[in-house]
Amino acid sequence: MCRLPPGRVDALPEQTDVESFDLLQPLADGFRNYRRIEGGVSTETLLIDKAQQLTLTAPEMTVLVGGLRVLGANYDGSKHGVFTDRVGVLSNDFFVNLLDMATVWKAADDNAELFTGSDRKTGEAKYSATRVDLVFGSNSVLRALAEVYACADGAAEAGA
Repeated sequence: MCRLPPGRVDALPEQTDVESFDLLQPLADGFRNYRRIEGGVSTETLLIDKAQQLTLTAPEMTVLVGGLRVLGANYDGSKHGVFTDRVGVLSNDFFVNLLDMATVWKAADDNAELFTGSDRKTGEAKYSATRVDLVFGSNSVLRALAEVYACADGAAEAGA
């Protein structure tokens, strides 16, 4: 086994400009439901931009986001977009629950970045979501893909 020393060993802390490393931090990562900046470009546009940088097709991006959400792979353990009660199980629950007409979505903040999904009949809050999560229900192309993955055999299509 090859043992590697932890961290950098070629420079001392006083030789490192720690502040400059802040510039390397991502501004947003829609795949992990992370956004550090406010205003400017929409969160869902930043997701599409990142997907293009990764050379992902629309179906690949869609299934990747859905899979990451049901696995609970959000930044900082956030529950936004985790539309399942079986966290950690690869399933199509994200798409099934996103498209469920029994859920009504309303903005939960002034910036319309966060949303609450409530039961249409009782008004009871069921889920929280971000703009990235809901774009798969609002954009016609992404919704069509989400509908395929939400079908009874969609779990197999999605690789679950």
